[in-house]
This record gives sequence, structure tokens and C-alpha cells, in this order.
Amino acid sequence: MTRECGLLLPRVCAALADPRRPGSDDTCLEKLLDWFRSLTAFDPSVELLQNNPCLTEFITSVLALPEPNPSILSFTLRLAGILAASESRFQHLQQEKLLARLFGTDGPLNSALWEDASVRSGWVKGVHRMVQHQPALHFLCNGGVIDVIFSLQGDPSLFVASAASKLLVHVLTFSVESETTKSLTTKDCDWPVCAQMIIKHIEDSLQSRSASHIKQSLKLLTSLFGSCRAMWTAVLWSGVAKQVESFLTEETVQVQHMLANLLLNVAWSPVFCDTEGSIWPIVTSALEHLTPVQAGPLAVGLLRFYKCPQDVRIQALTVLLQPMDCILRAASQPLEHAGLLDESVSDPTTLESLLSSKSSCVSLLCQTLARLEELLSLARLRVDLPHASLLRSLMTILQFCNGFLSPASPLGRTISRILINCFRVQRSALDVLAALSERKGCDTLMESLFDVLLAYLESPNTSPTVLKKTFQATSKWLVHLLEPSCSNSQQQHTEKILRDVFLVLQKHLCSPCWEVRDSSLEFLTVLIDCLKDRDEFRQSLLSSAVPRLTENLLEDPESYVRASAVTAVGHLAFITHFAPESPVVGNQYNKESTVAKLQEILSMDTEGFPRRAVISIFTKWLTQGCTAQLEDTVQFVSRVIQTVEHDLDWEVRLRGLELVDVFCSQTICQLGRPQCPYAPVPSEVTSSIHPLELLQIFCRAKLFGFLFRSLCDCDKPVAQKACDILLVLEGHFYPIRHLKESQQTADPAGGQGIAWLQRTLRQGSLAQNFPTDGGNGVDFQDPESMMLALGTVDFIEIHDEVNKSSAHVEESPQSLLQDILATVGTIEENEVDCY
Repeated sequence: MTRECGLLLPRVCAALADPRRPGSDDTCLEKLLDWFRSLTAFDPSVELLQNNPCLTEFITSVLALPEPNPSILSFTLRLAGILAASESRFQHLQQEKLLARLFGTDGPLNSALWEDASVRSGWVKGVHRMVQHQPALHFLCNGGVIDVIFSLQGDPSLFVASAASKLLVHVLTFSVESETTKSLTTKDCDWPVCAQMIIKHIEDSLQSRSASHIKQSLKLLTSLFGSCRAMWTAVLWSGVAKQVESFLTEETVQVQHMLANLLLNVAWSPVFCDTEGSIWPIVTSALEHLTPVQAGPLAVGLLRFYKCPQDVRIQALTVLLQPMDCILRAASQPLEHAGLLDESVSDPTTLESLLSSKSSCVSLLCQTLARLEELLSLARLRVDLPHASLLRSLMTILQFCNGFLSPASPLGRTISRILINCFRVQRSALDVLAALSERKGCDTLMESLFDVLLAYLESPNTSPTVLKKTFQATSKWLVHLLEPSCSNSQQQHTEKILRDVFLVLQKHLCSPCWEVRDSSLEFLTVLIDCLKDRDEFRQSLLSSAVPRLTENLLEDPESYVRASAVTAVGHLAFITHFAPESPVVGNQYNKESTVAKLQEILSMDTEGFPRRAVISIFTKWLTQGCTAQLEDTVQFVSRVIQTVEHDLDWEVRLRGLELVDVFCSQTICQLGRPQCPYAPVPSEVTSSIHPLELLQIFCRAKLFGFLFRSLCDCDKPVAQKACDILLVLEGHFYPIRHLKESQQTADPAGGQGIAWLQRTLRQGSLAQNFPTDGGNGVDFQDPESMMLALGTVDFIEIHDEVNKSSAHVEESPQSLLQDILATVGTIEENEVDCY
């Protein structure tokens, strides 16, 4: 232990035990406990207590207080648990007769302080920390402590009850695994004493008629099987399985909702992975007897489990699809189309009853749809989904929700009334619809599907959030529609669908609701990004008013919309300006005009979102090699840098550095030595140009002033990015370290300016306003000076300094001592001792 800790401990303990001081801040006490944990890890021996008697004195003094502060008592209980986690220290505290006074019947258990939840929580956590060795187990069993833990399972504080359940799982697992040397059987005599007590408590609780006791034991078993995968758990399960199964049909004790997670944890355990194991009949029974709401989590979990038997997997899928099947069958009578399922798993009348009630219908459908979306997101599903029927049921739900379907059946009319304008179900159904676009087998329904989507896009009753979801689903299905593999019959409808989509998009781009305008622009951007290479899409887009309306929104009063318009215009440029054969539609598209508008936004817009969007678009253009078609790329980058480096938004400056990074990488790959020896070199590049010529390009773009200024930026991500770029440039111009070291030994004419630069950079953000105009002997536009700077400045040292997080300061010894002093409410004399 360090000398500072030795000086600090007595004062901390004395201040915490002072009855005159108020309670401490919980956050500070947690930090202090973390500090004690690190001390015990540093010195696990009993010498920690022997050399620092103030620790036991502190515990004794707190226990001696007639009315100790609850937070301090809770802290003391947890501290004692940390100290007693070592067997030697446990024995020492036993000899001092402290453990019984803390955790036994002589302690807080029988005092008024036990009514405080923080004291009970501290007691449970202290015991949990202490149980790391055999003597602690014996202490629990012999001192009646285990019975207290049993009672705390039903504590009115959910935090205490949960902690007690976790403690019992830990005690049971530790007891079995540390005290057992042979395979266990169902005979009590084979189990360790502590484990016997817990298992008997579980069995007695399950056989009781008390719903609360049954729930507590089911929670404990769920936690146990979820965390422990040892073979002995199979023996435990064999003793409780029949009782658990009986709860599936038990009417007097309603605990069915807790069985799904328990059975799922048991099924997922490798102990029960044998497909002929005893778990699968119970699982099958659960799928039959639990309601669709209760069985849903179990069904999804089984479908994600690759070792689940195929017949159980099919049954689980059937449970999930039953509500969708019922919706489809209720839509029309007689049935126009076959349902999703040939037969049901559970009683159909139960499902119809749930769908006939507004609250249960909406809840059931939202849960079912969320689980179907989860399944569709899986890369591999070991059971076939009926995609076409599922799509038809989704369209039916959406038509119910917007009132476009008038079913003939009584159940259908009830469901239609419940779902009309139900935003929750609409959003969930559209999410599944979007996920289904990546699956095959739905081509025959494409025309009907777009009729439903367009109805939502055109309806004035569609809320902005539902409209956004509709846009997302529409974009995914349009991408699927325009795939080259689609049939000719589908492609015949493509032109009409695109025309209808752009007509409705024109309307929404003029909407008085800014959320609608914003979502419309995002939708357009996604379409361009995915479909810009498709001729029919480009022709339909450019023959509409969408491009003109999009550019108009660059002046929208809402900054979010302006930012989305910038992004959309930037992507639109790939079709109107940068495509190899851009369609010619009058004179409405002008490259220079578009660039000028975006540059004006970058320099003049008062909000950060549009400016960030502009710099991101410029970077995308640069990445795609489009800027060369506008003007000289160096001049383009230079003009952007000069605008960005003075921006008050650090994200704009950061994105400016990302543009610089792309520019440097492209320039080096095109004109200089590839950064990677295996990087492909363009055929036109036959040899690397002289380093100073390459630096001259960078200087002409005015990169270095921006980079060195950014190194001193007060916003850490900006400084980090600038340092990363300079390290890459240093590695390019000085690939061998000793070449840089030999450069540092030289003392050329510019050495004085470089020395100033190094001193300034070491000050970091304190020097953020240092000049970059050469006024201090450093010319940031001079290639030779920059070669000297790259060869002299220690960017690795700067990198380490920049990357030190705030935790480096907050967790320093000095800061920790300050926090501890503040925690214990110490007086000035303690400060002298600590420092």
C-alpha cells in the first residue's frame, strides 16, 4: 500500500464514523467503495487489516452509534463484505466478533434501521461480496443468514428483491461447485448443506399455494438456468419439472406469464441440447397452453435456437403466425385466399377473443409484428416462412388501419373498427413490410402492394411518423421492383409506379408540415443512392418537378429540412451533373450554380445541421472523384478549408478534416508512393513524384495551416483527427524512423520557427488561437518548411496527449483524494495529512 493510502485511511474512517456529519452523496460513497475494492485486490492478505486497525475500528464505531446514518451503515456493510471476501480477513473479522454484529441476528436485522431499503440493500450486497470461500458458506447456514435472504426475495423494494435472488443463485452455484467432488443425484445426502437448504426452499415454495412464493422461486430458477450451464442443473430440473409443468394448466395460481423465459433458458442450456431430452415435451405443452401473448417470447427464442427439434420449431412458428392467419381469414368470407396455416396450436377462440378487444388486439398485433420483424432480420432461419401469405396479411392489416377494407365477417368488422387510424399497428406493420422486401416469393403481389403503399402516401390522414415508415417501406420495395432479375410483367408496371411515386413526392415536398418535407427529402436521397444507375428511374425523376422543388428547399425556414435538402441535392448531382451521360432536360441544371448555393450555405447558414450536410456532400463528391469535373480539385479543397477552419461548430471542422483526409489519401495514391505496399497503383502513374512537389500540392490547398491549427482545437475529436492525418503524412514522407531522427539533428534556417511550433503544440488547446500566417517564422505554405515540420515535430507524443481522456484527470490519485475528502466532509487538518 502506498504511503498516501496509509495516511488517508485513518482520516477517511474517522470522518465517516463521525455522528455529527450529514449523510454522504451515494455517488461519492460508490467511488470510495471502488477505491477499497482496488486496495483489497492490491493486498489480498490479512495484513491489510493488521496494518490498518482503523478499518475494524471504523466498523466498530459505526455499530456503536445509537442511530447511525442509513447510508453510512449501508456503506459499512458493503465494505465489510469486500474485506471478508478474503478467507484470512474473514477469519480476522470473525475473531473480532464483527461479522455476527453486521450480518447476524445481533446486527441491523433486528433494528429500526432495517426498515430503510438502503440498509437492506447494503446487507445483501455485503453478503454477496463475502461469499467467496467455505467459511462464508458455513456462516450463512449456521447463523440463520440464509433464512433472511429467503425472506428478502419478497422485499417491497424491487432492487433488494432482485439482489436477494441473484445472491441465492450465487450461493447455490458456489456451494455446489466448491463442495462437490462427485456427480450429484436426486438424493438429498449428495448435495452440500447450503445447496440442500436452497433447493428445499425452492421445492417447498413451488408446492405451496402462495402465488408470491411460487413467483419468487420461478424467478430464481429462471436466473439460475440463464447463468449456470453445469451438469448438476439437470438433476435440479428433474426434481421441479413436473411441478413447473403443472402451472401451465393451473387456474388458481396465475404464473403462466413467467414460464416462457424459464423454459427458454432451460432449452438454451447445453445440458438439455439433446433433442430427445425431457425439456421438449414441456416446451410443446407450453406452446399449446400459454396464450399467444405469453407464448410469443418462447416461440421467438426457440426459432433462434439452432438445436431446437424441427417439429418444435414448426410449432413455434405456427404460434407466431396465428394472429396473422386470423386477420387474413377475418378479412373476407368466404375466403378469397388460403390462410397462412393449415391448423392452429392453441384454441382459436382464445385468439379471436383477444383480437375482439381493443387493448389486447393492438398489443397482440404489435408484439407479433415486432417478433416477425426480428425473425426476418436473421441471416438464416431454419424454417420456411410463407412470404406471400404473410405479405397479404400485412396488406390486410394496413387496409384495416386506413379504412380501405370493409370485411364481411363479424370478426373482421370488429377488428376493422379497432384498428382504424391505429398508428402503433401501422408503424409495426410497415416495419415488417420493409423487412419482407428482401425475401423472395412475393412478386405476384407487387401491384397490389404498391396500391396499398400509394394509398398511404396519398392519404391526408397519414401521420408524419407513419408517412416516414411508408417512405422507408416504399424505397425498399422500389429497389426490389427495379432489380434486373424481376420479371417482364413487373417491369411493365414500373413506369406507372414511379410516375405515381414522384407525383405524390412533389406534393409532400410542398407540405406545410416540416417533418413531412424532411421525410420526403430523406426518401428521395435513399432512392437516388440505390437507383441512380437505373435508366427508368433517372428518366422518371428528371421528368418530374422533384429536382426543382428539392433545390427550392435549400432555403427552407427549418434547418433540419435545409440539411436534408443539401443531402438530397448532393445526391441528385450524381444524376444531373456527374453521370457519364446525364439526361439533358432544358437548362435547369447548372453545376456551378449548385456548387455556389452549397458553398453559400457552408459559409452563411446560421444553423449547424445544413453546414455539416454541405461538408459531408463535398467529401462524398471528392471520394467519388466528381470534383475534378467542377474545377481544379486543389482550389476546391482550399476554398472549402478556408471556410471550414473558422466555423464555430466543431462537427463542421471535424468533417472538414475528413475531407482533407480523403484529399490527402487520393493525392498520395495518384501521385506519390502508395500508403500500402500492396495498394494498387493507377496505370498512368509510372513513378512517384518528388516529395516536395507533393507537398507543394498540399501547401497550395492550404492544408497545413488548417491541420496544425486543428491540433490545438479545444474539441478533442477535432484534435485527434488532425493528429491522425499528420501521422499518416509523417509516415509517408518519413517511412523509416531514423530518417526523421537525422532530420531532427539538423539545424536549418527554419529551425527557430519549428521550435516555436513544437512549444505551441505542446500547450494543446491553450494555444488554440495561434497564428497560421507565418508571423512566427513558420510558413505553412512553404513545402520545405512543412517537410521540416513533419520531420521534427513529435506527433506520437502529441497523439498520446490528445488521446488522454478526461478520465485521465478524473481518476488521477490527486483527483481521487479530493473526491474522498469531499465525500467524508473532512476539515482542513485532514487535507494537510492527505497531501
